[in-house]
Amino acid sequence: MARTKPSTAHLALVRALKEHGLKASPTQVERWQQNSWLPKPSTWFEPDSPTIQPHILRQAMHLAITVRQGRGMGWIGWHLWAANATPDSAQRLRTALVASLKRPLARAGVDKIPTGNSDRAFQARRAAGERMLRNRRLPRRDLDETLRVHAAEAGLELPCSPGTLPNVFHRALMDPGVRLLLGGADDLGIEELLEALERAMPDHTETIERFREEHRQAELDDGIVLLAQSPWAQGIPGMVRTVETADDRDLCRAVHTCTLATGALHELMRRSSGEPEILARLTGDVMWQRWAVVGGITPEGAPGLAAVALNTVQYLTEPDWAAELGRYMSLMHALDVAYPTHPGTL
Repeated sequence: MARTKPSTAHLALVRALKEHGLKASPTQVERWQQNSWLPKPSTWFEPDSPTIQPHILRQAMHLAITVRQGRGMGWIGWHLWAANATPDSAQRLRTALVASLKRPLARAGVDKIPTGNSDRAFQARRAAGERMLRNRRLPRRDLDETLRVHAAEAGLELPCSPGTLPNVFHRALMDPGVRLLLGGADDLGIEELLEALERAMPDHTETIERFREEHRQAELDDGIVLLAQSPWAQGIPGMVRTVETADDRDLCRAVHTCTLATGALHELMRRSSGEPEILARLTGDVMWQRWAVVGGITPEGAPGLAAVALNTVQYLTEPDWAAELGRYMSLMHALDVAYPTHPGTL
C-alpha cells in the first residue's frame, strides 16, 4: 500500500524543527498528531501566515528531544495532552491516570478491591495489602536526606525545611499506607497512623502529640474525623472516582500544572550542581517537603507516572495545596530567571 504524501503542514513543522537543530520525519509528526500530542494541523499556523505558532513549535520540540534521547513519552505525553485540552486528549488523560492509579493493584494480582465492612472483606483487603508489599524494596534513605548529605560533602549547608513531615518511604509507614490505599480511612484509625508516625519520626513526639490532640478535639467538639477529610481517605477507589468525575477542563488544568512544575523542578535540580544557591532556595520552602521530595522529583517509567497521578488527585481535591504549588512555581520561575542556562527555559 502506497504511503500518503506528507501534508504541507507536516513538512512545515519538520522544517521548523530543523531550524532549531532538531530532527523529525513527516511520519513521526503524523504519529504525534494521531496520538493527540499535537493538535490538528489547521491550528498550527499564525493567522494568514506559513509560520508555525510558538506554542506548537515548543510542543514539537519537546517531542523531538524526547525521541532523540530514546525515552518513552511518560508524563511529557500527559503534559501535551493537557496542553491541547481537547475532548479526545482529556479522555486519553483520564484513561492513563486511572491505569496508573490502579497499577499497584494489577502488579499484586488484585483484580478488584474487596468492599464492605464485614470481617471477610477486611481480611481480604489485608491479604491484598500483603501481596502489594511482598518483595517491595524500600530506599535506605529518603531523598531529602540524601541531597543534604551530598551538599554537606560539597561544603554547602542547606536550610532546614519549614514544617515537619516524615519520610513517606519509611518502613513503619508501609503497612498503614497500603491499608489506607485499599480500604481508606475506614480500615485505618487515626491512632494507628499516629503510632506509625511515632516510629517513623522518633524525634518529633511533640508534633505528633499535637496532631493527636487536634484530631481528638475535632471529633469531640464537632464530630469531625479529620482523617476522613484527606484526599486519600477513600483509598485508590476514591482517587479513581476523583479522576473519572473531574470536568475535562479541570483535569487538564491539574495535569498541566503538575507536569509543568515537575519539569521546572527537574531542570532546576540539573542546574543546581553548578549553582548551589538554587538548591538552598528550593529546600528552604515548605513545598520542598510537601511536594518536591514526595512527588515532584519523579523517577523514570511507571513510578514517575504514579507520582504525577497522585499529584493530580491532590491538586483536584486540595485547593490550598494547589495554591501552594502555584506559589512554589513562581519561586522556580524566579530561580530560572536568576540562574539561566537558556533564558526563559521554564
